[in-house]
Amino acid sequence: MSSAGLNKWTVSGNLAADAAVKTVALRSGHQTQVADATIYVRGIKDRNGSFTIKLSIWEGSAAWRKLPFLKKGSLIICTGSVEPTPYVSKADGTPKAGLTMNVLDIDLDVVRDPDGETRDNNSIANNKTPVAV
Repeated sequence: MSSAGLNKWTVSGNLAADAAVKTVALRSGHQTQVADATIYVRGIKDRNGSFTIKLSIWEGSAAWRKLPFLKKGSLIICTGSVEPTPYVSKADGTPKAGLTMNVLDIDLDVVRDPDGETRDNNSIANNKTPVAV
């Protein structure tokens, strides 16, 4: 099997804000939903190497089922494809690039509840409360 063109990344970090869901129109004329979020990835050695990645989570993906748990500050692990997003800096006019990830799946590490409490992955997996999306 050839890996030419394979673009699969795994990255972990904290959510900068709750995921926001919006409805988008596809070229086919159909509509679907996509959730946008931003993950803050810490540098390996220090915070100077930190960066953010914009996340796109499409309806119907495995990651979509985790939306109720995607709250600001939650530590998550995302798997998906990454593409650079070029832009021009407003501060000094220099060209720069950000990263956008089309998320296929999300593993929950530490989740923040709406009431501010944190839960680990084991307590989430054992939760018997049904979750509606």
